[in-house]
Amino acid sequence: MSDVDLCHRLRRALQAARSPWAGAALQPMADKGLAHHHVRLVGSGAIARLPKQSQMGLDTQAALDYQAACFERAGASGATPQLMGRLPPSDALPRGGLLVQEIVGRSVRLPQDLPAIAIALAALHALPLPAPAHRAPLRHDADPLQALRDEIDAQANHLDGAGLDAPSRARIEAQRAALQRCCDGAARPLRRLIAFDAHPGNFVVQDDGRAVLVDLEKARYSFCALDLAHATLYTSTTWDVDVHAELTLDQIAGTYDAWASHTEAAVERTWWLPLRAAMWLWSVTWCAKWRALSARSARTDARGEDWSQHLSDAALVAHVRDRVDCYLSAAVIERIAEEFAALQRRWG
Repeated sequence: MSDVDLCHRLRRALQAARSPWAGAALQPMADKGLAHHHVRLVGSGAIARLPKQSQMGLDTQAALDYQAACFERAGASGATPQLMGRLPPSDALPRGGLLVQEIVGRSVRLPQDLPAIAIALAALHALPLPAPAHRAPLRHDADPLQALRDEIDAQANHLDGAGLDAPSRARIEAQRAALQRCCDGAARPLRRLIAFDAHPGNFVVQDDGRAVLVDLEKARYSFCALDLAHATLYTSTTWDVDVHAELTLDQIAGTYDAWASHTEAAVERTWWLPLRAAMWLWSVTWCAKWRALSARSARTDARGEDWSQHLSDAALVAHVRDRVDCYLSAAVIERIAEEFAALQRRWG
């Protein structure tokens, strides 16, 4: 979709919703993600988040409700944008959209902004856990660990076609087996509201140095250490178009320690490495999935999940393909295995 067409559709939706910003100048933002277009409503303090797809695999209205709930729940932390409005699904915007607070700032700089990211995540994780009856529509699986394992298994169906060499596949399978052993045990970490998409490219750093997590589509009630992993894994710190850094072990461990010094949640250090490995498994199997599905044509029904490369700018697709090739390479998978071994020696 061209920027002109996108803005025309958004204008129609704003007018139909009688938005106070229906007359605002519309400024398309750089295409940086596979799930949304973003348009600045100039002078309003709002950004329109217009879905390309639902990463959660939800139907149109359910996906919009889920994303709205992510912003509403997380907003109390002070570390995320506020929800400012909704645009219902329509002919103009078949998947609808959200209007969220624009966070003015810059992209993350690594490693110097890692403490700010840790503090933002600690604020999110400090939110009280609602009673089970009040957690919907966000994911609140009876066993989040087994649910994560099931997600990984579904994505791992694409590993056979990913072109991995035997040692790389063996390393992945060893981590999957270790995760299953964790699932077979009775122990579980405490759960809190987490982002489940806390890679550094999803943060904006304000002038006062505070980091704000601006993408909340996949929030759920699960385990805090998954966010810490997503913020510091190689597959996260080298993922974004504007953020690229290869962290040292000291920088990784320092981020966990910074979070622990600010969190009100239980620290549960014994879960740091198992959940780091689980988050990497989710990421690397997602790469295999994207490699398999991205060449497909875009869906025409504006429903559910859609990883078609035709929904995003060619430059973004080329960047994602480069990152997927990198993360599925033997050298990077070996690097991750070595990192886990070193952290095992460090954390015990």
